[in-house]
Parts: sequence; C-alpha cells; structure tokens
Amino acid sequence: MGVEEGDILAEVANMLRAVLGEAADEDITMDTTFRHDLEMESIDIVALAGRLQARYGDAVNLAQFVAALDLESVRDLRVGQLVAFIAGALPEADPDKVPA
Repeated sequence: MGVEEGDILAEVANMLRAVLGEAADEDITMDTTFRHDLEMESIDIVALAGRLQARYGDAVNLAQFVAALDLESVRDLRVGQLVAFIAGALPEADPDKVPA
C-alpha cells in the first residue's frame, strides 16, 4: 500500500507554510492554487522544490513535473495536482520505508 494522498497533502501544506510564512495562513486544500491563492513566486517554487527533494528524494522532481505542463496548466496549478504527482512518483511500498 502506498502513501495516502491525505498524508501527502498535510506534508505539502506544512512545507508551503514553512516557505511562505504568514502568506499561507489560510487552509491549504487540494483545490488551492499556487499562483492565485498562495501568490507564489519563482523563488518560492525553488524553495518548495528543495523541501520536496529533501523529503522524498529523487522520486519527486518538481522541475521535471512542471516542465511537462503547458503554460496555461502551470498558471492554474493546484496543490492537488502536485499531491497526485507525488503519490504517483512514490514507490508502492511499506509507508515506513518512504524516505523521511
């Protein structure tokens, strides 16, 4: 059984709060958009990518994920899309063996 999307959402939300500080005080859900709701800038994305790399290792490459999207999709990217990408990128293994 793989890691649950709800667990990944909680981790990503915590990472976003760490990167954005008070700007991310609102409830972060699967429908939260990076651009419109969180008003993330490119430097924030870089910081998030670093945290994702540290948490999930090479299995989750944010730059590669974003590069596969068209411009309109990048503009409208939602947290849930990132969560689904992470869930799909992680090996189907014991959750205790997912990199911490």
